[in-house]
Amino acid sequence: MIGRREFTVLVGGAAAWPLAARAQQPAMPVVGFIRDGSAEANARNAGAFRKGLNETGYVEGQNVKVEYHWLEGQYDSLPALLGDLVRRQVAVIATPGTTLALAAKAATTTIPIVFGVGEDPVRLGLVASLARPGGNATGINFFANEVVAKRLRLLRELVPKVARIAVFINPGNASVAATTIRDVQEAAPTIGLKTQIFNTAIAEINAAFATFERERPDALFVAGDAFLGSRAAQLVTLTARDRMPATYAIRDLVTAGGLMSYGTDIADMFHQVGVYTGKILKGAKPADLPTLQSARFEFVINIQTARALDIEVPPGLLAIADEVIE
Repeated sequence: MIGRREFTVLVGGAAAWPLAARAQQPAMPVVGFIRDGSAEANARNAGAFRKGLNETGYVEGQNVKVEYHWLEGQYDSLPALLGDLVRRQVAVIATPGTTLALAAKAATTTIPIVFGVGEDPVRLGLVASLARPGGNATGINFFANEVVAKRLRLLRELVPKVARIAVFINPGNASVAATTIRDVQEAAPTIGLKTQIFNTAIAEINAAFATFERERPDALFVAGDAFLGSRAAQLVTLTARDRMPATYAIRDLVTAGGLMSYGTDIADMFHQVGVYTGKILKGAKPADLPTLQSARFEFVINIQTARALDIEVPPGLLAIADEVIE
């Protein structure tokens, strides 16, 4: 039989010890992950990010906490969100997106930032050089804007009658919007195309299509923007209704029923952001992690959509496509 004093010792010693041990364990590091669009539209990309983390020894919920913040086009919430992450001194801020990376860089010079940007990060001022970033940010350049001219040429080859295209941009994503307009307006005249720019934030996509009833373009060019990428169902439904060929930067819109896409393998970019995030959690410094350049591009054609639009895909395009969706 255990006496009162012995019982007290057991409670204060053996039973209390696990509580003390737990209290002494280091807090789980927190990663602030910010992306435009929605969680649903980015399910594959988020999985690629977690895969990159796993490869460096981090498992979400076990030894790292990831706070996902999906803007869904609401860029006005970004300053407060970043302010909160900086105040709490999260371990890493992961920002797959040019405008997001620039905002994060402006918000902190100390918390490590892992970006994915579609433009030259040196020109953007995110890093001193690709080989030696030199500050608190590094990541991957996935060349979203450099492929604009090729997207236009592929569209013209697929639909030779195209002469006038509508260009959808997201004005909230200011950096991507500005460079898309610049690159489209530089490239289009060289292949005989006229362009009209449409600002298409959340409430404006339907309105843009409504204007096509008065002045119909021959095709649609959708900027490589995460918010517009998250509107796959809406864009595919409206282009099908109006029987309008469309070119996208993101393959997910083609798997959803869009006609064609050409651009970087975005999931691969998310994977690398995950790898670099894990390396920084292990102690690597962003200043010493070279900024990478994406080498994986995808050209995807949806044959079923082409048939629905009475478009005969040239054999040459089928031969060079990375994926043909039946």
